[in-house]
Parts: sequence; structure tokens; C-alpha cells
Amino acid sequence: MDSIIVRGGHRLSGTVATSGSKNAALPILFASLLADGEHRFDNVPYLRDIDSTQQLLASLGAESRREGDTLVVNTRAPGAHVADYETVRKMRASILCLGPLLARYGEARVSLPGGCAIGSRPIDLHIETMRRLGAEITSDGGYVTARAQRLHGANILFEKVTVGGTENALMAASLAHGTTVIENAAKEPEVVDLARYLQAMGAKISGAGTSVITIEGVDSLQPASHRVVPDRIEAGTLLLAGAITGGQVTVENCIPVHLQAMIDKMRDAGFRIDTGETSITVQGNDGWKAVDIATAPYPGFPTDLQAQFMALMTQAKGTAVVTEHIFENRFMHVQELVRLGADITPMTQVAVVRGKRGKLDGAPVMATDLRASACLVLAGLVADGETHISRIYHLDRGYEHLERKLAGLGADIERAH
Repeated sequence: MDSIIVRGGHRLSGTVATSGSKNAALPILFASLLADGEHRFDNVPYLRDIDSTQQLLASLGAESRREGDTLVVNTRAPGAHVADYETVRKMRASILCLGPLLARYGEARVSLPGGCAIGSRPIDLHIETMRRLGAEITSDGGYVTARAQRLHGANILFEKVTVGGTENALMAASLAHGTTVIENAAKEPEVVDLARYLQAMGAKISGAGTSVITIEGVDSLQPASHRVVPDRIEAGTLLLAGAITGGQVTVENCIPVHLQAMIDKMRDAGFRIDTGETSITVQGNDGWKAVDIATAPYPGFPTDLQAQFMALMTQAKGTAVVTEHIFENRFMHVQELVRLGADITPMTQVAVVRGKRGKLDGAPVMATDLRASACLVLAGLVADGETHISRIYHLDRGYEHLERKLAGLGADIERAH
């Protein structure tokens, strides 16, 4: 099994480009199930989760092929409307095929999903949404089965913000009869990107990016072309890599406003951050201070950058309090950071990080989930000696060649087979 070896002590400098967003590409790829024909998607990253999505789409009659960073999906009616366990268990986002299959074919049978073990992340909001749209839902043998002759518009009020639930509702409602209003909708850029592709297909959607989204259902949609939005989480990770090493790094092909919450916190900590139209530059220093963060739905501080920011805080002057509001089990990286010498006290939803610049020591550590993998890489960049990170298949689910990008900035990092 592959691992990553990091030898710390090198300041990063230079320019690096962000790849397309994993979290935007996945729902957009599933949206291809809504219309037969050829869909073209540019700026699609090479990731394990993309590969898993292609496999699932193939099992549902949608063949795909790569043309560089363009992914072409040719959709046709599947022989069965089943998302099987062997494919779905690899990736929680597989639940996003529920809405398109149900809306298009009147039936969907989807295995309960897998993915990172960072919390329960129940799919009850997805199921209740389909019920509100008129589906009959049953569950047996680890599968959810949904049926409806045709979905109908409804008012959907989410009791808590859900990105995946909003995305499933958007896709299903696009082909429903009548008007659907989603309240307390997720505002994430990935939701907006999905809405843009659905609009390109002919969907009538207004309000994406706000807490209230309105969808006027149409009878049919058509394939279209779309460029996937840049990955704000990768961009944030690369910026934090430059910051933790005290270097100067420019991240290109990104949208600075998508990272405003993190940029504000980095400035509060003492970093100089300069933004352009599609770039962000961090200028490191030798004395950044600790700042508290609390994760929240967009436009708040992203939960997907919490672990990486915690790595930064291990090197800060002072004590930082990190509060995780999104997932109840997203501090599994703490014990691995402690193995490297970090001074962190975790509780259920709060971790206290006592910064001690230059006091991490390389050691064997294990990645517990996707973003924890990146956190350990960042810690390894400043640890004395070698840090061996195992179970990096998590990293490959969401970062395209992260070790190559960091090496291009001057990191001493390699993949071991």
C-alpha cells in the first residue's frame, strides 16, 4: 500500500495551480443521468472519487472517457436503476444518484453509502426530500428504494443545512411537475456550480447561492458542456502549506472569495495575504499568533479545512481553540498530530491547540480520512526528520498529485510504493 514520506524543514516558495473541485464535479457528473446523450465536463481532476463515480455511472448505462482534464459522459437508459453496494461503499457522494434516477425513471435503488468515517452523516434528509417530492420510500437489505410515477413540486425546509441534500433536491426537482422551493438551502460554491450546469441543461432555477432556491420543473433536459469550478479546499490546503513553512506561495486558478473565511483568519494570525482575480498569495513570517476557529456552513469556515488549519496552529504563538460544528467525529487527526509532538487536548466538539513552533518530530502516522491526510502532510513539512504517512488512499480520493505540487514548491516529499 502506498505511503508518503515527508522530510521537514524546507520553506515553500513559488506558484502552483489548483485543480477542479472534487465536491463540485461529483454532483455534476451524477446530473448527467438526467438526460441522454453526450455531456462534456472540463477541469475534472484525476481522483479516486472521480474514478468511483465513473464506475457507478457505467453500471447505470452512462459510459465515460477522458480527454485530458475533460471528461465526456455519454448517458443512455440503464437496464436497471440500482446503485450497488460494491461501488457505493467507496464513496458517500454516491447517494447523489438517488434524485436523478428517481426523477428520470421513476425508480431508484441505492445502497447505503460509505466514505470517510468522520461522523454519521445520515441520509435521512435526502430520503425525506424525496418523500416530500412524492416518492414512496422503502428500505431493506442495506438498500433504499424510491418509486414515483412522477415527482411533484413541494416546499422543502431543511432542519439543518445539508449540501448533499440540497444537491439531490435540485436534481430531482428539475424534472418534477410544478414548483419546488428549498428553504435553508446550502449556499456552497459547489451547489451553485451544480445549479449552473442544470441551467445549461435547461432547468429553471433561481436563488442558488442563497438560503432559498426555487425550481420550476420542466418535462425534459438536454446534455450540455460545463467547466467545473476550482477546488477551494485544495487551494486552501496549498496556502496553508506555504504558511506553515514560513514561505511565499501563490495559488493560481482559484476564486479568492470562496476562501474568504480562511483568509480572514490567516490575516488575523499575522500572515500577509494578497488576492488577485484568480490567485491568492501568502507571505509567511516567523511569528504568527494563535487564532480560534469554528467551522460553519458556507460562507463560514469550511469543515474541510479544519484539520489543515489545526496543523498550522500547532506552530503558532499562543493557544487556539478549534470548534467543529459540522461533524461529530472530525478530530481523529488529533492523536496522529500528538504522535508528532503536538500539544492538543481534544474534547467532543472542541480541541485546544497549544502552539510550540518547531517542536514537531517526524514519526510514522496513519491517515484516518481525506482531510486528515492533508493535515499530516502539512505537519510533516515542519517536523524534524521523516514523517511516514500511511493509508494515503484517502488523500488520493480528493487531492490530485498533492505530493507533486508540494515538491514543485520546494518540499522534500515523495510517494513510496
